[in-house]
Amino acid sequence: MLGYILNKLENPKRPLLGPNVKALEFWGLLLPKNTVMKYIYVFLHISIIFFTATEYIDIWFIKSDINLLLENLKITMLASVSVIKVSTFLIWQKKWRMIVEYVTESDISQRKTDDKINKSIIKKMTTYSRKITYLYWFLMYTTVAVVMVQPIIKYVFSQSYRDNVKSGEESYIQVVSSWVPFDKNTITGYLAACAFQSYAAIYGGGWITSFDTNAIVTMVFFKGELELLRRDSAAIFGTEKNPVSYDEARKRFKDCHRRHVNVVKYSSLFDSCLSPIMLFYMFVCSVMLCVTAYQITSGTSVMQKVLQVEYLMFGVSQLFMYCWHSNDVMHTSRDLIYGPYESTWWSNTVLRKDLYLLMAQYRKEVVFSAGPFTKLTLPTFISILKGAYSYYTLLTQSQM
Repeated sequence: MLGYILNKLENPKRPLLGPNVKALEFWGLLLPKNTVMKYIYVFLHISIIFFTATEYIDIWFIKSDINLLLENLKITMLASVSVIKVSTFLIWQKKWRMIVEYVTESDISQRKTDDKINKSIIKKMTTYSRKITYLYWFLMYTTVAVVMVQPIIKYVFSQSYRDNVKSGEESYIQVVSSWVPFDKNTITGYLAACAFQSYAAIYGGGWITSFDTNAIVTMVFFKGELELLRRDSAAIFGTEKNPVSYDEARKRFKDCHRRHVNVVKYSSLFDSCLSPIMLFYMFVCSVMLCVTAYQITSGTSVMQKVLQVEYLMFGVSQLFMYCWHSNDVMHTSRDLIYGPYESTWWSNTVLRKDLYLLMAQYRKEVVFSAGPFTKLTLPTFISILKGAYSYYTLLTQSQM
């Protein structure tokens, strides 16, 4: 059954991005050409944006309860990042389609190679992309499921909570804290609010998974393309025992130069779409990790702590995957300059000038950023964790 579903997600025309593009289309980030379906997706997007606004409104009503306030703040800020991701994706739809098409065309072109090592690199890249995509989907929807069943779990396993709810001393726990224009303390109002909140959690989860996995696999592609480019640069002149002709060497020079120009062009385009989002997300992630850590240490229920730990794992892993893969691309880009040095450059003096030009082109670093302030790297990830810990310390001391 699982194998059948995974096969359905594949697309022979998109050997690398197949599942990712299908997810983007399913959740409406890549809008369909059909006018009716397009407006349906636009309506669904607007409904989630409206729901996020109700989360901010609810802050006013729960501001006196620090625990409810922190829980709302954590979810609302993550929802805000999702809204920004989807809004920018829809606004920059043309740019994202250009990136997807470039990745697809370049990937298909490289799969035609006869080089066994290049084929193994492509296969490894594809396998890794599938693993990271499906693992991320699993982690995200585990988190969504945890958020949705949390009220049920507490009602079933906590006798004191049930008694307090029946006596009116405590309100029903919501799936996600949000404002509704009716009384949530009645069973009918509570179920209606939970239904809308569950819908928003599921659809919001779809937003996050489709956007993030597409972005991460695109980073994986850039790393793989740079690795292949390095190997192809080392083979420009052929081997010492089997050198290539002048015309063939010129053709290989042009191919390597063209490919690197495209890598720089589309990685810059990709960064222009991702960078503003990551700047906001880094701030949000610091607050979210701080709040979740505080809830884990201040919580009294074992079940509540387990749920918060799972949420913390998702928050950390989400940021880590962006920083890790961006860091990989940066270092692979820096190592690309070794490609021409690994060729038999000494065997051909006629094409030395072409070699210098190619090496100058390779000095253009490919790296992704979070706004104009910092690069997406592992040191940046560590700095964010340190910042979150500082906020956590300040929050715990203020509550003493």
